[in-house]
Amino acid sequence: MSCHGVRTGDLATAGVPDTTIGASSFRLLNDYQREFPLVSRPFARIGAECGLGEEKTLDALRAWQASGVVSRVGAVFAPRRIGASALAALAAPVERLDEIAARVSAIAEVNHNYQREHAYNLWFVITAASSARLEEIVARIDSETGCPVIVLPLEEEFHIDLGFDLRGSNGRAVDRVAGSPPVPVPEAACALPGLEQSLMRALQEGLPLEPRPFDALGRKAGISEAMTLELIERWLHEGMVKRFGIVVRHHELGFRANAMCVWDVPDEAVSGIGRLVAAESAVTLCYRRRRALPAWRYNLFCMIHGRSREAVRAARDDIAARLGLDRWAHEVLFSCRRFKQTGACYLPDTGK
Repeated sequence: MSCHGVRTGDLATAGVPDTTIGASSFRLLNDYQREFPLVSRPFARIGAECGLGEEKTLDALRAWQASGVVSRVGAVFAPRRIGASALAALAAPVERLDEIAARVSAIAEVNHNYQREHAYNLWFVITAASSARLEEIVARIDSETGCPVIVLPLEEEFHIDLGFDLRGSNGRAVDRVAGSPPVPVPEAACALPGLEQSLMRALQEGLPLEPRPFDALGRKAGISEAMTLELIERWLHEGMVKRFGIVVRHHELGFRANAMCVWDVPDEAVSGIGRLVAAESAVTLCYRRRRALPAWRYNLFCMIHGRSREAVRAARDDIAARLGLDRWAHEVLFSCRRFKQTGACYLPDTGK
């Protein structure tokens, strides 16, 4: 059996745990990262389209979630459309790195936490209900660790989280056209009504893996299944949700190397250069962030994922050479360890 040119057994090559449903499971894992059906019984529809049936579809997703291949099924919220978010970093003494990383990971609003090869060796993403709460978290980390935190808010997004295509060599989901306009980042996030906050809080952990997940989600949020579907559709239409579907973990899928590549591009040139970088097939994420002078001078960021460090470095150097990027100050920060990787938690149960 084949699907999209993928043969049975290719899942193992991609680093996906062996299953009994072959190429259909590849289609399930790959294609439904986007265009997830917003209907009462989505897994029945997906199962019919993949030739699996509802129960096998649910069984596969449960197994992948248990093994860590799938983080969750649900929403990827757009940065700064709601609440507040920022990339942050600190320089941890090597002998205290594990202790400090554990303290940072214990904060509910921290959803990604990585060690990278740099003097600033701990990098994490904070998502919070408000700018005041984000500042409170940063102050707490400063105080508890004794390590000053640099905060790098998003200013322009050129290519962010449209999924992870397992057919590609680097997992790139969607090719961008060079020169296409960046997505503007709003100055202020919108304030969600209480009803929508309830749904968002319930959705942050992902859809329940059961036949009628939107009904279960709605009951948790105190609203009907119909209203749950209507709100999610509206969030997608308005851009509050970037995509809705299966969220995979790249490391477990065989993409074991990644680097954050940064440049200090003049402010008047960074938008145009960012669009060019985002159009490169090897680039999985690309965005402009605010500098944190004098500690951090770089404003253009991109992520490159690959199956080996050598492949990532080669891709980065090729892009830099063709686009003339290294005329500006630059660094390459390879990931060493992943301490935490979860969905964004804008509204933790504590209400903070």
